[in-house]
Amino acid sequence: MVNEVYIIDDDESSIAVFRELFREDKEYKFISVKTEQIDIALNNIPSLIVINEDAIDRDVIDVCRKIRKDEDNTITPVIVVSSNSSREHRMKVLNESIEYFIRKPVDEGYLYYTVKNLTRLLTINRRMSPLTGLPGNVQINSELKKRLIKNEEFSVIYIDLDNFKAYNDVYGFLKGDQIIQYTANIIVNAVHDNSNGFVGHIGGDDFIAIVPGKDVEKLCQSIISNFDSGVKKFYNEKDYEEGYIEVANRKGIIEKFPITSISVAVVVADIGRFANILEIGDVATQVKHAVKNVMGSSYAIDRRRSK
Repeated sequence: MVNEVYIIDDDESSIAVFRELFREDKEYKFISVKTEQIDIALNNIPSLIVINEDAIDRDVIDVCRKIRKDEDNTITPVIVVSSNSSREHRMKVLNESIEYFIRKPVDEGYLYYTVKNLTRLLTINRRMSPLTGLPGNVQINSELKKRLIKNEEFSVIYIDLDNFKAYNDVYGFLKGDQIIQYTANIIVNAVHDNSNGFVGHIGGDDFIAIVPGKDVEKLCQSIISNFDSGVKKFYNEKDYEEGYIEVANRKGIIEKFPITSISVAVVVADIGRFANILEIGDVATQVKHAVKNVMGSSYAIDRRRSK
């Protein structure tokens, strides 16, 4: 995945330095942004922001506050590079929740590893789920917003498990966690070949994948096939052979629940179809309802176009 780093300076004096420093690192893309374009930059939710204080016309404190007040960039790391070496000034900048203040003249090696390590740390920290190591809702929403802003064509794939609560009731939460991890690995491996694909863990047994384009039939089939072929190992032989487990409901009546299966609901986001992520969620609810009405593992794809 490409890390977009925005360099805020009004004279574009810094961009050449960064591009030369990272000439061998193809996973980084450096973009020069003037202070008057900050709103546009924040909408794109960059991986990192570097402010060259000496090359901007606005007060650096105001710029830092603007970045931190933007809800989509609350966790975007910021580096301020400046020739103002007074301790008081440094403290004022860092007080705005800025990660690093680097004084000029800049040690290029120090700058290089600071950028590398900050983006690495951000990647780790954005993996909100301790169980699966996948990004959580903050990053999921950011990914969706970013693709809408860039006017891309993409597909949003919602994945969850059927009869999972019954499984937890019979086999316990530790075994349930194992199925969650198993499901996460299947989804990640299915999306792995797509360099611009994204997989997130919404919570519990709910996952999301975001992939470019709308040709997702094979991807859905792969997820279902791999899940069904391996779920057997999470059951004892008797339950799996019978095809169900028995669970007492609140009234003490025994109910039969089928072997855990997987449901995949897809919303195709044609260019211009959705104005925001809430609209995607509304359609997803409809598709999920449709696919849940099918017994066993299944998928459904919503391809409706905007009117």
